[in-house]
Amino acid sequence: MTTATLTSKGQITIPAAVREALRVGAGDRVEFVEIAPGRYEFIAATRPVSALKGMFGKVRKPVSIEGMNAVIARRGAAAK
Repeated sequence: MTTATLTSKGQITIPAAVREALRVGAGDRVEFVEIAPGRYEFIAATRPVSALKGMFGKVRKPVSIEGMNAVIARRGAAAK
């Protein structure tokens, strides 16, 4: 098990083996995702936004911003 020590300023040094496995370096962003109460995953957030393109397949029916806002407003009103 790899461990790190928390400093008085709330900082840690990520062990070299972990940095290499996650392929992160100085200046890269990471995320802490709560997966259960008191349990977190440490995830490298190094992919560019453009990597998300096509994640959900082709758009079947284009929706305008106005259309999206109308649906949001209807669902918001129904939730009250």
